[in-house]
Parts: sequence; C-alpha cells; structure tokens
Amino acid sequence: MKNKRNHIPAGHSYTVLKQLCNLIPPGLVGDIAEEYGVDEESRTFLPWSHTVSLMHAQLTHAIGLNDVCDALRMNAGVLATIRGATPPSRNNLSHANRERDCTMAQALYWRMMDHLMTQTPSFARRKVRRGFLRRFRKVIHAVDSTTIQLVANSMDWAKHRRRKAAAKCHLRLNLQTFLPACAIIDTAKDHDNRRAREVCAALNSGEIAVFDKAYVDFEHLFDLTRRGVWWVTRGKDNLQYRVIERLNTTDNPRILSDEVIELTVGKSHEAYPQPLRRVVALVEVDGKDIEMTFLTNNLTWSAWTVAELYRCRWDIEVFFKEIKQTLQLADFLGHNANAVRWQIWIGLLVHLLMRYLAHLHSWAHSFTRLFTVLRASLWRRWDLHALLDSYGTARPPGRLRAAPEQAYLPGFA
Repeated sequence: MKNKRNHIPAGHSYTVLKQLCNLIPPGLVGDIAEEYGVDEESRTFLPWSHTVSLMHAQLTHAIGLNDVCDALRMNAGVLATIRGATPPSRNNLSHANRERDCTMAQALYWRMMDHLMTQTPSFARRKVRRGFLRRFRKVIHAVDSTTIQLVANSMDWAKHRRRKAAAKCHLRLNLQTFLPACAIIDTAKDHDNRRAREVCAALNSGEIAVFDKAYVDFEHLFDLTRRGVWWVTRGKDNLQYRVIERLNTTDNPRILSDEVIELTVGKSHEAYPQPLRRVVALVEVDGKDIEMTFLTNNLTWSAWTVAELYRCRWDIEVFFKEIKQTLQLADFLGHNANAVRWQIWIGLLVHLLMRYLAHLHSWAHSFTRLFTVLRASLWRRWDLHALLDSYGTARPPGRLRAAPEQAYLPGFA
C-alpha cells in the first residue's frame, strides 16, 4: 500500500503563489502606496505588481532582473489572476526598485504583522521554550545585528572598509513570539551601540532586554534602568569596578561568583552612577566549559537566572540563520541603497508569511524545508493548506497489547 503522505495534495483553483499573496488583505498595498506617494509614480507597473514581483524573486532565489522578469512573463496569464498583477519589464522593475520609496515596504511589513496577530491571536502568544524562563510574564527581547555582504565596487554608498561593503540589519526580537519588534536596515559603518537607543526606544517598564557586549554603552544602560527596563549583557574584559557586596543567590556549582559592583572609571561612573550586578558562570560551548561574565541591573534574580536569560539570546541567532538560509540576500536586483532596502524588507515580509503558515499548520520540520516546499510548488494549483498538512509528523504505530486476546474478547478492560 502506498504511503498516504506521498500522494499529490488536493487540487485548488488558485496557484500556491496566489494563495500565499492572498494572505495580504486586498487594498492594503494600494493604501500604503497612496500614503507614501508611490502610486503617483506608478503608471503601467503598479505597486501591487511590484510587491508580487519581489515576493516571487525571494521565493525563487532569483539572481537578477532578467530572472524575475522572464519567469513572470512566461506565467503572465496565471500571474494576472493574482489581483491583476502584471509582469514587469527589466527597466520597469529596476526603476521601481531605485525610485519608489522603500519605507512603503517597511510599512507593509509592520502592518502585515499587526494584521496577522489580530487575525490569529495565538500567533502572538508563543511562550519562551526553555525551562524555568517560562515563569516570566513580561516580554523578553533579544537585541543584535547581522551583516549582509554587498559588492564593494558597485555599491559605494555601503563601503565601510577599503575593499568591503555591507548592509546591517539591527533587530530587536520578541522571544515569546519569535517575531521582530523593531528592525533598522542601514549601512554597516555604524557600531552596534550607536543604534542601541533607537532599537530599544519602545521598550516598556518591566520588560527584559538581552544583548551582547557590543551594545554595552553605560549611558544607554542607565537610561534603560531609569525607564524600568531590566537588561542582561556580557561584561567586557577590561571593565574596572569595585565590589560592594558578595551575594549567594543559588547553590548551582556552575556559578563562580555573584557580586554587586560599582564602576570606578570616571566617565563610566558618571554615565552609570548606580550599583550593577556582576555574575561569573561556567557555560558549556561546543562541549567545553567556558567562563563568562554577565552584567545586569537586576539585584534580585538568582545568578543562574541571569545566565539562563543570556543563553536565550541564542534565539536571535537562529532567526538570522533562518532568513539568511531562505531569503535571497546574496544576489541583489539593484545596486543603490533604496533597491537593497526594498529587497530586504520584502524578504522579511516573505519570512513573516512563512512563519504564519508554520504556526497555522504546526509545522514540525525545519524552516528551510518549508521554504523549499513552497518554492517547488509556486505555480501548482494545489491546496496550500493540504500541502503543508501532508508534511505532518508520522503517526505512531498501533499500540501492542501484552495479551492479543484482550483486543477482541469481551469482558477484558
């Protein structure tokens, strides 16, 4: 008997690409285009067609303008069923990426996130998955950045070294929902701590921010403390301080020291005049125990809680790995800053839609496999939901009974 999971999924009147695009509410792209004045610059190539074209480029890993334009032109009839989308010419797509305000794509991303969270409230209610960190009721945010390499000889605006050019995505990730709460896309020339204030501007009192030592700026850290925001970070090796009190908040043998300190260097003490918490712990990395130093402004948590909070920061690395393995962030369709930002924001939009589908269908496989399933079936008229459900986990085998007769003889419970 054939395996049911290998059957072709149920047919559908729409292509998989159209079903994916239909997750975007009708009229939303047009309204945002009008708000940002993009519709005034659009004659034959409308903002909706532009959005669909860039979504297709992300889902197929298109390597150039011709790749996108030829593929859409060959499927123009089916493409027209996606709310009248039209295939672009090379010049139209290049001009749209270069001239249309990329803040439209940014606004589309955040409004789609609000829409999906409103439509499916459980999409915004995922809990931290690790151990006793589940007990935290306030939101835990991980703050970090990732570098996107660009071609130095054709993207002068992004040069940050003699022979290197790159863009940087500064991100604040909500670890309960595994969705971004703030994202800034800019050149890589600015150090992370220069963007820290902007990334953390919307944090509320009682919330927790976790970041690495690149974000250690004592002025900013003291600003977070005054706002009632808890934070955890790595301590720098050259930190100069004086121990005020030694704490004993846990019996965990992996905690080497737990101290309340104050900064002794003039400028640092002026920037952060209040006591800090310094925790030294043994952390396993690649099978080896490494001594790590953590700083926090919370003096009541156990020392191991501080170490565990920093460990959950790894989730933002998982997020960056997901987008770099699935989105098209290696070959760009344009060389100017606006075109690069268009491609990155639409890539993040595609990632958001895939995350939503994974949530709806309790996707149990890797995120990369979800992407490859969608990429392989874009122009198929298959039921998208049935397709994703067909990749569910295998059912467990039937239960074996100690005495086979108990399965059919009456009177045996």
